[in-house]
Amino acid sequence: MRPDGTRVKNLTPIVQALPYVMPKRFDAQNWASDYVDEDIIKGYIRQKRREGRTVTHMSVLVAAYYKAALENPKVNYFIMNRKVYKRNHFCFSFVILKTRADGTPDETTLKIFLDPEDDIFSISEKIREHVDRNMEAVHNNTTDKFVNVAFSIPGLARFVFWVAYHLDLHGLLPRKIIDLSPFHTSVFVTNLASINTRFIFHHCYEFGTTSVFVCMGKPVVDTMAPPGSRRKQMPLGVVMDERIATGIEYSRFFAAFERYLKKPELLEGRLDGKAPAQA
Repeated sequence: MRPDGTRVKNLTPIVQALPYVMPKRFDAQNWASDYVDEDIIKGYIRQKRREGRTVTHMSVLVAAYYKAALENPKVNYFIMNRKVYKRNHFCFSFVILKTRADGTPDETTLKIFLDPEDDIFSISEKIREHVDRNMEAVHNNTTDKFVNVAFSIPGLARFVFWVAYHLDLHGLLPRKIIDLSPFHTSVFVTNLASINTRFIFHHCYEFGTTSVFVCMGKPVVDTMAPPGSRRKQMPLGVVMDERIATGIEYSRFFAAFERYLKKPELLEGRLDGKAPAQA
C-alpha cells in the first residue's frame, strides 16, 4: 500500500491491461475542450459579493470539480508502475504569480487538500489563505524550500529527483514528500485567464500522480449567442489519463461537472451531500 492510495484489484481485464499497453502517462493522454457560461459565473460572484461573501472563478471551478469527483470517484484514481490506485484524499495544485523584490515576475506552486464537508465558501477561504501566505517576494513555502535545497549543490537535484522517482514507483516515497509535491495531486489547475491568455491543453506530468489537468482560458464571445448579444464563455482545456476511467465514467463525471458550473448555488452545502452534523 502506498501512503497516498490503495491499489485497486477488482478491475476488468481491459482496464488492467491498459497500463501495460500505455505504460507512460503521456501515452494515455486524451484532450477535451469545454466552455463555461461566463455570465453565470460572474453573476454568481457578484451576487455573493453583495451578500458579503467572496468567491472566485477558481473556487467555483474547483468546488464543481470536487463535487463531481465525489459522485464519480474514479477520476481521483491514478496509475503508478502500471498499477491502478484509489487516492485516499483529494487535493488540487495550482500556480500563483507574484513579484520579486526587483520587480520581476515569479511563480510558485501551491497544493490544497479538501474534505467532503467542504463547500464553495470554505474552499474559497482555503485558496485565499494559501495565496496570501505565499505572496511574499521570497520563496517561503515547503515546496520552494525543498527545491532550493536540491539545487543548492551541483548534481544534487538530478540525484534527488532520480531517487524520488524510483521510490515513488515502488510506493516507498515518504508521505511528507508526497504532501509537498504539487505533482502528486488529484487535479492540476491553471488559470491563464488571470494573465489574459487563451487556454491551452497542458500535459499531465510523468513525475507524480497527476491524472487530470484543467486550464482556464480568457473569456471569449459566445458564437452561439443571438446577434447583438455580449454573452461570453470561458474555455477550458482538459487533459486526462484515459487509463483511470472508462469513457462512460468520464462522461458521467463531466456531465456532473458542467451541471454544477451552470448552477454554482448547488455548491453552497457540503459537497458530499450529507446534512451538517448537529451541535
